[in-house]
Amino acid sequence: HPHCEKCYNQHCKIPIDISNSCAFISCRLNCGAAFHLCKEDEHRLLCPKETVPCLNSGYGCPMTMTRQRLAKHLEVCPASVITCTLEWNRWPVNEADTAFYRNALQDPNYMSQMDLAMALRDQKLLFSSIQMKTLFPELIEKTEEPEVPLDGAVGGVDPECWESLNLNPEEMLENSLNGEEVQELTQEERLALAKSKDVACLENYGMWERMFVKEKEGCKQTVKNLEDKSCSTKDKEDPRVTPQNSHDDIAITGLAPWQDGVLDRLGKEVNVAEYNMYLVRNGCMLINFGQLAACTPKEKDFVYGNLEPIEVQTVHSFNLPKSYRAKRSHLKDPSQIVKKTHQNVDTSDLGIAIEELPKANEAEATLLCALERELKGHQICETVGTDGLYVDIGTQTYDFHSAPFNSDASLADVVEDQPQNLHVQIQTECVTRRHNKSCSAFTYLCCHAFRRDEYPWHFRNVHGDIQSCLTGWFLQRCPLAYLGCTFSQKQFRPSKYQATVSYDTDLSTFILQPEVTASLYKGVRIANSDRKRARNLDSLSRLPFEILQHIVSFLDSVSLGCLSQVSQLMREVCSTVLQQKGMVYLKWEKKTYSHGGFTWRARKKAWEFSSLFSPVDKWVFDDMPPMAEHLKVCPFYQKEIRSEPVALPSMTDLQERRGEFQTLVNSVLTTVKAHRE
Repeated sequence: HPHCEKCYNQHCKIPIDISNSCAFISCRLNCGAAFHLCKEDEHRLLCPKETVPCLNSGYGCPMTMTRQRLAKHLEVCPASVITCTLEWNRWPVNEADTAFYRNALQDPNYMSQMDLAMALRDQKLLFSSIQMKTLFPELIEKTEEPEVPLDGAVGGVDPECWESLNLNPEEMLENSLNGEEVQELTQEERLALAKSKDVACLENYGMWERMFVKEKEGCKQTVKNLEDKSCSTKDKEDPRVTPQNSHDDIAITGLAPWQDGVLDRLGKEVNVAEYNMYLVRNGCMLINFGQLAACTPKEKDFVYGNLEPIEVQTVHSFNLPKSYRAKRSHLKDPSQIVKKTHQNVDTSDLGIAIEELPKANEAEATLLCALERELKGHQICETVGTDGLYVDIGTQTYDFHSAPFNSDASLADVVEDQPQNLHVQIQTECVTRRHNKSCSAFTYLCCHAFRRDEYPWHFRNVHGDIQSCLTGWFLQRCPLAYLGCTFSQKQFRPSKYQATVSYDTDLSTFILQPEVTASLYKGVRIANSDRKRARNLDSLSRLPFEILQHIVSFLDSVSLGCLSQVSQLMREVCSTVLQQKGMVYLKWEKKTYSHGGFTWRARKKAWEFSSLFSPVDKWVFDDMPPMAEHLKVCPFYQKEIRSEPVALPSMTDLQERRGEFQTLVNSVLTTVKAHRE
């Protein structure tokens, strides 16, 4: 109403008028707002007590609540998921430290060592990401292309027209220059060719077909419009006009690539930009129809006229400092350049047969080439120009036991059957991409997903407390580890309960394992009479469903995820706390259409628990013996006992120093005496 639109008085007492105003009411949900009746629908969009779905309902959250609780709910919303993007780097193993890594993997319980287990997980991800064909294309197994049968047609197409089916743009251009006419396919042949899987260059055909089908349809539409326009004009001027005359006029006025004089008409009717765009889009068709020459004739080449030389002036706007020294590779004085000779070097110069040459290690050589490419942007065996004058030519080949490799083989597939070795260091460096870091280190990402209220504790406990202090502080190793000793001990535990930190290879993260006393395992055994039943339940599963719900309410996310995989009953129990402790996200799938296009759509909603363990606010030292107790029995600690006295370096020339000191004292006394006189 006119009055209600401008009325903001909370105590409006204007009489009701159907044409001007309506009744003045209060909010039905008792939020305290008062307004005219016609504004009730607008108020429901802002009322704090209106029941609305969560803001993340489109991402899977099923919760509904009053509008005033939306902000508080977002802190614990199961659809508000955060992915951890922390990065850390690992250097390759130094050749001097191979003794420790070799001995560490021989220990049967090496996976219980957190730093070693995490390094093996990172190495597995690294090996899976390195493709052999990108580093060693010459060692990839060559696959033979399927031969086209000559005794019949494939897919309904005659074998004699295979050359015309291979729509290579260079060959089409060459055929048009030689005057050869490219055979056009019928609609049936195109459909048969599209369904056939044995046609060579099928990808090229599909690309060119999609490219020209739009141009062909556009040309047909242009011709149709011109025909309609020409026919209507001719009918008005002279109704005795014949169809032949109409087609002649279309050939003179049309803009299709196959019509005569199309370029001349375009030059007069459109601007330069549209003319050039027409040449770009229809250049191949113009060449095929003879409207455009494929190359410029010699007589039309541009010839320079009288050219006057221009004086070149060099302006020195920067003076080199006196401390500057040019590098050898950038010296421009030919007399100061080291002379080089071209000489071919081959393995035959070694005097060893090719079969007797040592084989390279797949993992070490591949990591070396990967680092070389990342550091310098090229491989070791590539030819690279150092500047505009000189080119470094180097050839280095590798010979592996497992060569040749499959086209889709990764480094993990190559070393799968080989003994397990560690090629990256157990120490990590946390340097993000926002800082300059060395390219000779491999980078890893955390990539674990958490609820918004869980992420701060994950970053603090896992990355801040454990991972950053893992080497030398959280996990203490023997000081003689560089000699090969693999002894280690964990120094910290949570302050409120007894638990040990370990690395879970299945979850790829650190977890807390509580230390359960032996008394809690009493009574867990099942009676013999119960074992004969079809449904054999343990003592925990026999509890009522409500009690099980109460028990799982005290568990953390990683424990709930593990418990849900024990049995169907435990999975149903854990699903009751999904909205309180779980998280939901959309599962996307790629849908490809028949015309070649594709799109992504959400297929379903997936619920799961994160890998967060119980938050630890404080860590304390665990009760363990000092490292000195281990050194007493360490096999790498070799004592060297000496019984004969050894002179210190300061005692070797003691007599000489006494004589020099006496001479110095005498000279000082003589100087003082002369000064007094």
